[in-house]
Amino acid sequence: MASRFWTQGGSDSEEESSDYEDDVENEGVETTTQTAGSRYLQANASDSDDSDGQKRVVRSAKDKRFEEMAATVDQMKNAMKINDWVSLQESFDKINKQLDKVMRVTEAEKVPTLYIKALVMLEDFLNQAMANKEAKKKMSSSNAKALNSMKQKLKKNNKQYEDLINKYRENPESEEVKDEDEESEEEEEDEDEEFEEDPDNIRAGSGSDNDDDDDGEEAEDTNDSGWVRQTGRRDKSIDKQFKNPSEITWETVNKKFKEVVAARGRKGTGRFEQVEQLTFLTKVAKTPAQKLEILFSLISAQFDVNPGLSGHMPINVWKKCVVNMLIVLDILTQYPNIVVNDMVEPDENETQKAADYNGTIRVWGNLVAFVERIDIEFFKSLQSIDPHTREYVERLRDEPMFLVLAQDVQEYLEQAGEFKAASKVALRRVELIYYKPQEVYDAMRKLAEQTDEGDNGEKAIEEESRGPSAFISVPELVPRKPTFPENSRTMMDMLVSLIYKYGDERTKARAMLCDIYHHALLDEFSTARDLLLMSHLQDNVQQMDVLSQILFNRAMAQLGLCAFRVGLVAEGHSCLSELYSGGKVKELLAQGISQSRYHEKTPEQERLERRRQMPYHMHINLELLEAVHLICAMLLEVPNMAANTHGAKSKVISKTFRRLLEMSERQTFTGPPENVRDHVMAATRALTKGDFQKAFDVINSLDVWRLLRNRESVLEMLKAKIKEEALRTYLFTFTSSYDSLSLDQLTKMFDLSEVQTHSIVSKMMINEELHASWDQPTRCIIFHDVEHSRLQALAFQLTEKLSILAESNERSMESRTGGGLDLSLRRRDNQDYATVTGAMGGKWQDNLSYNQGRQGRSGFTGSGGRSLALGQAGGYSRGQLRGSGGYSGRAAAARGSQMDGSNRMVSLNKGVRV
Repeated sequence: MASRFWTQGGSDSEEESSDYEDDVENEGVETTTQTAGSRYLQANASDSDDSDGQKRVVRSAKDKRFEEMAATVDQMKNAMKINDWVSLQESFDKINKQLDKVMRVTEAEKVPTLYIKALVMLEDFLNQAMANKEAKKKMSSSNAKALNSMKQKLKKNNKQYEDLINKYRENPESEEVKDEDEESEEEEEDEDEEFEEDPDNIRAGSGSDNDDDDDGEEAEDTNDSGWVRQTGRRDKSIDKQFKNPSEITWETVNKKFKEVVAARGRKGTGRFEQVEQLTFLTKVAKTPAQKLEILFSLISAQFDVNPGLSGHMPINVWKKCVVNMLIVLDILTQYPNIVVNDMVEPDENETQKAADYNGTIRVWGNLVAFVERIDIEFFKSLQSIDPHTREYVERLRDEPMFLVLAQDVQEYLEQAGEFKAASKVALRRVELIYYKPQEVYDAMRKLAEQTDEGDNGEKAIEEESRGPSAFISVPELVPRKPTFPENSRTMMDMLVSLIYKYGDERTKARAMLCDIYHHALLDEFSTARDLLLMSHLQDNVQQMDVLSQILFNRAMAQLGLCAFRVGLVAEGHSCLSELYSGGKVKELLAQGISQSRYHEKTPEQERLERRRQMPYHMHINLELLEAVHLICAMLLEVPNMAANTHGAKSKVISKTFRRLLEMSERQTFTGPPENVRDHVMAATRALTKGDFQKAFDVINSLDVWRLLRNRESVLEMLKAKIKEEALRTYLFTFTSSYDSLSLDQLTKMFDLSEVQTHSIVSKMMINEELHASWDQPTRCIIFHDVEHSRLQALAFQLTEKLSILAESNERSMESRTGGGLDLSLRRRDNQDYATVTGAMGGKWQDNLSYNQGRQGRSGFTGSGGRSLALGQAGGYSRGQLRGSGGYSGRAAAARGSQMDGSNRMVSLNKGVRV
């Protein structure tokens, strides 16, 4: 087969191969050897039997399908001769499958006469077999079983073709003649499609003189490779219909447009073919409104190219769709009297109004819905493409193309006064920017500046190569390149302020979460924390849709990382603790799917979960997240375990950390650390003994620290924290062994300054964690041997349980009076957030007061209960969000950290240490 297309020798390779087969049959082995030898000896010669001027017949797909069906009918006839019902049954099933293919290829509604003839033949033969009872008794069991099965199948199948069968029985000859006439007409129409230039006859510098005229005539229709470019039957009908530009009117274009739209979604309608037809109609549109209407249908048809939910739109179709949307905006900008609306059905002849019409022209369409669908298709393509390939990077380079479209649509909607719709488009822009650090944002901005429109221009030239030039020419009025401020924070402020002012409740909530994420990404923890607490999103997260819950979890994870980077260990642990409490971090962050031995997911659940996955470039590194969570838990738990050696079970801060530590201690042999957990457990063992240097060295050997921008400062902070907790652990552990301890000795042991050491020990004394006092003249710590009696210990336990009971009672009272902690957990996909918050009696709370019953009454203090100035439509003034609340009550947090019975994802209203 390769020589047929790629041989550089004579043009007779194909003819000689056929001669070779004939010679095998007629002359035997000797001639075969000669012919085979001549194939290699004659380099550029041509045989006398070779006819270079002939064209090779290429059968169309329709003819192939008909021939397959005819071959099946012949098989059925042969099976009838030997009374083989098993073969007849197989052939019947086969011809039914072939009928579907024939109907799809011919795009006709009428069933072929050949199929009806086969049904009549089968029905007659079946009746004869059923009437011959003696032959039926002599049949084998398999043959008799196939006969009964065929009887039922044929009876059921022939019901839908009953009219055609009766018509054929009345006059079989006329039906066959009529069918042949129709086929001959179709063959005449497809005459040009039946022939292709033989590629072996087209060679540079070869061929006979007789072919010169033919080559000259066909030069226009052949490309560089010698193949003839053919057009489909429907394209030819459109070309014939619009061949003369002077005869094209609005009525003819509108009639053809209605026909194409009516065929949308029907079985047998080619999706790409429909896109091509609508593209052609946009060029022959007579009025701007008509072109706009056809463009909207063209964009919808391009969305139909990928009908499934799992796949994504082809990338080249996606780019064409974006270009078509920009043309739509050009038309709307050039003709401001054209109004796009999907709420009112326009008149049938509305698009007939010319460009000079003074009144308003209404065209059906929804710009926001189109932009959202384009964004969804871009998101789905990133989900489907392997992130470790070059294709994924190339796809990411198309992001500025969508950003410029969203920017132009938002500006148009703002000019038209549709601010609510503009806020939805602004949210799409926010969701493409919020997760990018400043360095990535700068790279995207440079990429957008370097991107040119060369590809789009080439595609436009290719599309305009066939048919007349466009009647309605539209200049490029809207920008084709996005404009980015130098700072990503400036752009986020601009977009979210518009959303807070005009967006609906769900849009505001998602914009708030994106804003919190971005502030946390820039290490602005206090601002991000105030935004979260002011919005009360942590109270209402269970009523959001699943996608918003995933965004909330991502925001909390980034907030925990931010708290750790700025040195707030307790706050970082409180943000991350409930993410890790269930052991399903991947699912909560939509960064993967894990299989459980005890719970099997249905295929539908798996499909839904896969459609919610985040693209790879948006992932939060899970190793870094786990390292931060376990290190924060280590710095809190190690001193806590040392302080409560006798009642450690009731003083748990992190159950996850305790469980991992118990598993590590049960191992008979402890090897060198391999993963993040092993490193943290090894550091915990060293810290328990007071060896802060070894603990820091083990933590410092982790590879995840290279993912941090300010790596050196974070590690310096971490070393200081480890020294402090090592000092606290040492004092808790060896208090009973000392009567007094010198300040200078502690300073040397833990490499701390005297001021730091004095401050840490004094705080422990104030919080009654250390029963001791300072001896100022000798600069020593005097320890007091205080042992509680049995009655005192029981009294302390009773006090703790009463405080827990009181807080539980407060939570139940808050839920009854509008706190909203025990609302029914109604998780609904894409549920409108407005219905939930509206039922709770308010859009956005107007002050910074928040529920403090989660971890004792020692949570965040709301900066004196200051009130926030509200913006329009439930927005807020960003100028009053700066400033952070104080923290108090570290010991109370340690006692009550695991006593929360609410179902919220995570809350920052936990008591923390100062």
